[in-house]
Amino acid sequence: MSGLLALLDDVAGIAKVAAASLDDVASQAAKAGAKAAGAVIDDAAVAPKYVHGFSAARELPIIWKIAKGSLKNKIFFLLPAALLLSAFAPWLIHPLLMLGGAYLCFEGAEKIWHALHPHDAHTGFAENAPGDPAHLEEEKAAGAIKTDFILSAEIMTIALAAIPQSNFWMEAATLAVVGIGITIAVYGSVAVIVKADDVGLFVSENGRFALTRALGRGLVKAMPGFMRWLTIIGTAAMLWVGGSIVIHGLEVLGFGWLGHQIHDLAVAAAHWVPENMRKAGEWIATAAMDGVFGLALGFALIPVVVRVIVPLWSRMTGGTASGGH
Repeated sequence: MSGLLALLDDVAGIAKVAAASLDDVASQAAKAGAKAAGAVIDDAAVAPKYVHGFSAARELPIIWKIAKGSLKNKIFFLLPAALLLSAFAPWLIHPLLMLGGAYLCFEGAEKIWHALHPHDAHTGFAENAPGDPAHLEEEKAAGAIKTDFILSAEIMTIALAAIPQSNFWMEAATLAVVGIGITIAVYGSVAVIVKADDVGLFVSENGRFALTRALGRGLVKAMPGFMRWLTIIGTAAMLWVGGSIVIHGLEVLGFGWLGHQIHDLAVAAAHWVPENMRKAGEWIATAAMDGVFGLALGFALIPVVVRVIVPLWSRMTGGTASGGH
């Protein structure tokens, strides 16, 4: 009997350790995912455009196809690469993180530039290119998965940098949870967004009560505005996160002047608000200045990308490329 009790005690101890480990993984994954907010919001804001021009019946299958490709990107390619990087070249994490932050700044600035100077180069492929719909769908999904690879690389690198140093399996489990959780969150949200107007239309036409029909019509009318706000929020998040990543990277590399100046200015600005709101005021001021820096950096990178990187990439791949989404 005593042996059985000892065994049960050991099992309980193992269960506690396992539960604590799972809790640590979940906690670290949540913190790492939060650090990647800019890239995540950008991913969610960008993805709906890939089903534009296709029939309503094909929207969810296309999203599912892209989601599977995104999960494959994260789990089979980026997760092993991140673990190898952490094990053999941890000194590369911050430079790569800064590169990803600079890319976020470029993306955000490019979105603002195109909003101010719209042109025809960014119209959807499906709505102006003739051909077999199944082939167009495959091409559209393949292009979305390629774009997702870049955004997923940013997300996984940001997550890797946010994870406290631990053993190999803890890092692997945390990154896997981040990858799977973010993919579900992003493409689940995208599925809801792209079908919301269809749901609203159905309710407006088939609702049993006048109130439900009115809610359906309101949902249909609200979706275009919601998408515009989602794009604005995603752009602001990219500039804020990208700018803060680059500034923090400069501090890590020994160039902390800008980060210290922003901190001092944010502390000074926080003294203009009530004492119980100073922490929030300091955070808002810091985020705003990080975003302004991100915007300035992004605008500075636009000519470099358009005139140097894109033509060079086109020559290397033997095809055409376009900056941004």
